[in-house]
Amino acid sequence: MSDCRLYLITPSAFEPVAFSETLKAALDAGDVACLQLRLKGAGDDEVKRVCERLAPVAQSRGVAFLVNDRPDLALAAGADGAHVGQDDMAVAAARKLLGKDRILGATCHGSRHLAMEASEAGADYVAFGAFFPSATKAEASPADREILSWWSEICEIPCVAIGGITLANAPLLVEAGADFLAVSGSVWGHQDGPAAAVAAFARLLAA
Repeated sequence: MSDCRLYLITPSAFEPVAFSETLKAALDAGDVACLQLRLKGAGDDEVKRVCERLAPVAQSRGVAFLVNDRPDLALAAGADGAHVGQDDMAVAAARKLLGKDRILGATCHGSRHLAMEASEAGADYVAFGAFFPSATKAEASPADREILSWWSEICEIPCVAIGGITLANAPLLVEAGADFLAVSGSVWGHQDGPAAAVAAFARLLAA
């Protein structure tokens, strides 16, 4: 059995009430470590409203609820933590804001240097990618799978693989050393529905 777990990222836009029902079914279908709320272009009030609806769905199922880009909103909304990119709040500043008890992740693309910096600044995990072509992370620079192996050998902080991950290519990243697989489109856009996708990923990671 793999130690790798599923890390879900929400679509960049959705209707909160309907999506909360879809999310419940997805989270009940298999093991999910965390859910990252990734609403691009949404205002602060909208993000807070969505957090109020989705955070209890995730947290009641033991799934960590993280907010992308905005540690301040994560804190205000009672989320379990936040994820910051290279153009967002600096990792050290985000850690200071969130305190020691909330989760903080950092995007590091394919850079060993950025990963080391994030680790030293207080990140709880680093995210590498994109490993495959991705509509969600279309702007991301390509990353080599070898970076996952390198990181798992030198650092105890977990690493998340992101970018175009599907049921077909996921085993390559698990084998390389990913602790988490960050997936969005392959779940929410699955032909049999998100719950079926989560169940399929759960079977794959348990194999």
